[in-house]
Amino acid sequence: MKALVFLSLFVAGSIAMAEAVPGKPAPAFETSAADGKTHKLSEYAGKWVVMEWYNKDCPYVKKHYGSNNMQELQKTYTGKGVVWLSVNSSAKGKEGYTDAAEAVKVAKDTKSNATAVLLDPTGVVGKAYGAKTTPHMFIIDPKGTVVYAGAIDDNNSSDPGVIVKSKNYVSTTLDAAMAGKKVEMAATKPYGCGTKYAN
Repeated sequence: MKALVFLSLFVAGSIAMAEAVPGKPAPAFETSAADGKTHKLSEYAGKWVVMEWYNKDCPYVKKHYGSNNMQELQKTYTGKGVVWLSVNSSAKGKEGYTDAAEAVKVAKDTKSNATAVLLDPTGVVGKAYGAKTTPHMFIIDPKGTVVYAGAIDDNNSSDPGVIVKSKNYVSTTLDAAMAGKKVEMAATKPYGCGTKYAN
């Protein structure tokens, strides 16, 4: 697994549902890592960042991981220098919750290529971004501006068989934006399981 770091998260300020809006600065967050280091979104300044909301038990997440679609996207773009953050905002006792040890196992079992897996059981980061579903995708440019928020692709079926004929919004957006071209769609409606916040 590529540069995997397991993180628990905390963010100063309100945990009320906000939203990461295309064209606006990405919500800042600060993370406390299992290795004792502190990580901030600002530390990724100058890099493209993908944030992927994740729930191991969600059939829509399984659609993309079971088919290896998500791992291939992760591998392709981390190979181009993109930081890929998988975020689990499932609260303890809710579907998809994992502690750090289980998250390590799941990541290895699924052969995740994410840069880091963030654990957000309080939902603070998820609510700051307005993450409504799993998956819910956000792309942040090197200046810290949100350039995309929404679905991973244009087919809301949980059937992995539809992936091959679906338009992938993440790859389409990254390819255009990283080449300095206009992004075709900066926002789409996300689909998947509802994010399992504590409340």
